Amino acid sequence: MTINRLFPCFGVLALALLLAGSARAQTDDVFAFIPPGGKTLLTDIMRSDPPAAEVQALLTGKRGREDWLAYLRDRSAAISGLKGLGDYELATLADYLAFNMPLPAGAQPADPGKADWGRLLPPDGRDLVMENCQFCHIITVVITQDKTRDAWLGTLNKPSHVEIELTAEQREALAGYLVVNGAIPIDLVPEDLRAGGATY
Repeated sequence: MTINRLFPCFGVLALALLLAGSARAQTDDVFAFIPPGGKTLLTDIMRSDPPAAEVQALLTGKRGREDWLAYLRDRSAAISGLKGLGDYELATLADYLAFNMPLPAGAQPADPGKADWGRLLPPDGRDLVMENCQFCHIITVVITQDKTRDAWLGTLNKPSHVEIELTAEQREALAGYLVVNGAIPIDLVPEDLRAGGATY
């Protein structure tokens, strides 16, 4: 990244940090309008104390996103944590499971009831958006766009974005999350986060 590109990024970063700091004083999470990712959804499911066989099936299954979606809908009676999830949440979770399961054997907890799922599970698309997209522009620029998976991948592979340290799989996961959860209407975005934007 050239020095000319770094200065605007630092300015936007400083603004984002300032807004985040002032917002934290006003509310617990200024970014609560951004839907939860698959890691959060799966963590909540695991905390609902599902049967051991269901935990094992979730952590060791290997399916595509459509097969995971069908599986999750089918298992909602057996896994109480699935019952309250809507279509977008189920699609987000299915996408996450398709990218991250099966969990490596060494990462599977001996006692799922006592596991620290937040540390154990890989980051999800929301995590990747929050950790990588705010360095050069305000998060609103990303989360309000309505793009296809191919369009998001095209953006992520542009010269202005290839320097972001993400694997190909993480770029896919980030794009998948935004396809399902992006296009948030601007009136649902907190006013402090509506200003600014990318210059490319």
